[in-house]
Amino acid sequence: MKAIVKIVTTSVVVLAAVGMVAYKYQDYMKYPWTRDGTVRAHVVEIVPRVSGEIVRVPVRNNQLVKKGDLLFEIDPRTFQVTVDLARAQLDNMRDIVNSLADQAEGMKDNVAQHEATLSQAKSDADGSAAETEDARSAFDRARELLPTGANTQRDFDNKYAAYQVALAKLSSARGRVSQMTAELAQANADLARAKADLGTPGENNPRLRRAAADLELAELNLAFTKVWAPADGYVTNLLLRAGDSAVANQPIMAVIDANSFYVEAFFRETFMENFQNGDRAVVTLMSYPDTPLEGKIESIGWGIAQQNGSTGFQLLPAVKPTFEWIRLAQRIPVIVRIEAPDNVKLRAGTTASVVVITGTSTAGGPVPPVPRALQ
Repeated sequence: MKAIVKIVTTSVVVLAAVGMVAYKYQDYMKYPWTRDGTVRAHVVEIVPRVSGEIVRVPVRNNQLVKKGDLLFEIDPRTFQVTVDLARAQLDNMRDIVNSLADQAEGMKDNVAQHEATLSQAKSDADGSAAETEDARSAFDRARELLPTGANTQRDFDNKYAAYQVALAKLSSARGRVSQMTAELAQANADLARAKADLGTPGENNPRLRRAAADLELAELNLAFTKVWAPADGYVTNLLLRAGDSAVANQPIMAVIDANSFYVEAFFRETFMENFQNGDRAVVTLMSYPDTPLEGKIESIGWGIAQQNGSTGFQLLPAVKPTFEWIRLAQRIPVIVRIEAPDNVKLRAGTTASVVVITGTSTAGGPVPPVPRALQ
């Protein structure tokens, strides 16, 4: 009888233990869990666009700043001088362009005047040609009549003299046409050169646009002497002081974006098939162990770096020794977006534990309860 009791008792204990193990295993698979989590945030590196001496730093270390708050100011005096010089150069270039435009207009008037003069010269030449033709006809007629006695020698001589005068006048008129043609060609050449020197008229003139661009660049550099907060965030590890030098395109300050906090958790690869993007999660910060936070999986990493096969000594592949009876699961990064109440201050780099509640990517309502031990 005692043997039967012992067997029954042992069987009950074994079954209870197996049931407990099965129950825990079910919890383990239903709630993938890791303690390898870190609070992260987007750190904005503040990079000055110009170089110079820092004259003002109105913020303090670890201060909360709003987007648009002044972080520091670089000595603006040399940049203001550059702006004044660029503005003067723009005004001077505008005067030059206006002068060239006036010259071009004058050249146009000169061409029009030469065209009118040439037209008049051609008209005079045509008139002289008609007069010469009349004088030639009269002379030919007088020459034919002179032998017959119908015309006197004096009339013949007068017709001949008139004809010679008409020829001289025609030659002079044609010479003036040639001269006016040459002067018109020169005027057109001068006009073309003036237009080339001027370029595009008005504000689209290349010289004006270049001077305007130089002024805009100078004004931008002057504006860059004041550096503003790009987002709401926390100034951290502030070492900058008035009197320090800023170097263009070199980070000089860091601001942690207050609206970018998330948790990066590393889960074993054996969990990857159990959850997906959108699944709910419970995040417990080591700094707030009694305040579990609600989260949601935002993304799951697609790859991690491998040490085996990387180039090692003498360009040979580096291979780590392994124990054949032990296979360590790799860890995959998982991004968890969290919502923190006002009494929880998230700080980048702090430690977190993450529990994923599988199958809740489409479920609404409150987060299902998670075993306290896993929180």
